Amino acid sequence: MNSHHLSQKSTVLVVDDTPDNLSLVSSLLRDDYIVRVANNGSLALLIAVSANPPDLILLDIMMPGMDGYEVCQRLKSSPKSRDIRVIFLTAKSDVENESKGFKMGAVDYITKPISPPILQERIKTHLALKASADFLRDKNLYLETEVARRTQELSAIQDVTIMVMASLAETRDTDTGMHIRRTQFYVQALAQQLRHHPRFLHKLTDAFIDMLFKSAPLHDIGKVGIPDHILLKPGELSLQEFEIMKRHTTLGHDAIVHAEQSLGIEVEFLRTAKDIALSHHEKWNGSGYPQGLTGESIPLSARLMAVADVYDALISHRVYRQGVQHDQATAIILAGKGTHFDPDMVDAFRDIQGQFQDIATRFADTYLPP
Repeated sequence: MNSHHLSQKSTVLVVDDTPDNLSLVSSLLRDDYIVRVANNGSLALLIAVSANPPDLILLDIMMPGMDGYEVCQRLKSSPKSRDIRVIFLTAKSDVENESKGFKMGAVDYITKPISPPILQERIKTHLALKASADFLRDKNLYLETEVARRTQELSAIQDVTIMVMASLAETRDTDTGMHIRRTQFYVQALAQQLRHHPRFLHKLTDAFIDMLFKSAPLHDIGKVGIPDHILLKPGELSLQEFEIMKRHTTLGHDAIVHAEQSLGIEVEFLRTAKDIALSHHEKWNGSGYPQGLTGESIPLSARLMAVADVYDALISHRVYRQGVQHDQATAIILAGKGTHFDPDMVDAFRDIQGQFQDIATRFADTYLPP
């Protein structure tokens, strides 16, 4: 028999205080298995938690000191040995003892005097079951690891996709500076403040807030489609120019939809981005654009972005105007409660306005007005 075949043999530990029994069982099994012996429970427990534990244990019940039941109980209570299969091998043949053995965690119960064919078949069966269980456990571990790896990979792809698209928009509108970064943190802070509010309890989950944070940079992606003479105009827009500027909402939404269509599927992580791009200029009272939506019909993500976007627009310097101070911007947001903005979102903003101010300071623009 070659060494490779030997290495594939299962190990059986025989535990019995009688030398004759150890000798008999060993002689029956040694052609098919690696057989180890222990003449007491303490030695059996040491072997079970060693570097090379057995695959199966044949365990006598009646032994001096520590009996088989106690050995089994200790084996099953230790993380290192609890998965080793135990077969009781005993002269105790009554139902009560057999039942007790199974309750202790044994997989089988064989009575003495031993029938060699029965012993060998039972061992073979339980080792086959162990091999199947080990295979499934290893397979499940592999699948869990693979799912975690792929989930991480998909998340990274999402992040890169969004940031590349957002950076593209930012290159067209140089005055916005850190606007994209600030709005990400504004909407995150506002959503966290509202997550326990009865209206939003089941919507503002960790997953939704994470997706909101990732998608926020795409709110102005449509500006890539606005002509330079309007987008970069160093002054107030005319009514006609403003009508063209307003199209950035539908342009952004349609660009994301087009990207999805080229994939042939609707991509879950872009749904929030589409809602924000299209509807962040809608107003609670229906006076916004592009669709004139009102109240709850405005997507939740867009309502959150509306507060963040207006606050940041108010405090930011532009070539054609100075930004206002935090207190003035806050007063304007509060005045828009129930008209421009979702009333509950304005209340939440009022309570955490200091966080908005901190975010604005942390991600301040490097642009200095003339």
